[in-house]
Amino acid sequence: MIKKIFNCINKIKLKFYNPYKRANYYKKKGVRMGKGCQIFANVGFGSESYLISMGEKVKVTDGTQFITHDGGVEVLRNMQLLPNADNFGEIKIGNNVFFGNNCIILPNVTIGDNVVIGAGSVVTKNIPSNTVWGGVPAKYIKSIEDYYIKLYIKVDYTKNLNKEEKKKYLLKKYNIK
Repeated sequence: MIKKIFNCINKIKLKFYNPYKRANYYKKKGVRMGKGCQIFANVGFGSESYLISMGEKVKVTDGTQFITHDGGVEVLRNMQLLPNADNFGEIKIGNNVFFGNNCIILPNVTIGDNVVIGAGSVVTKNIPSNTVWGGVPAKYIKSIEDYYIKLYIKVDYTKNLNKEEKKKYLLKKYNIK
């Protein structure tokens, strides 16, 4: 009973952690990751978090799920075709990877360096470095170089502004009163 209460308190505290502190929490839980990683709320690392490795500067946004096993094998166990069987796979993520909200990463996937995974994507196969992927299942969209060229003229340089300065800038930009 005490353990259940302690786990509930930890889950509540985890919701309020900043993304870097949350990453450190998951490191302690067994996810192998490099420096500068950010883990946002409601991210799931499954029951075998020790099968997941991340390089440096990986950003995992809200709702992303890492799945390290094939739960469907239960049907075969119930049919007595594969009694006591499980099916596991590692997930390996390189450096400087961004996961949009609500991605699903399946077992036996390797993702290279400098990769953007679009929101809601389901990653079912390996993804090479320097690429942008999205969809269900995730498909190649463009190179990271083409992504840069597309965004170069569109971006706003607001990353170092505080919340109020950013709000003021965006309201003015979009002529919102």
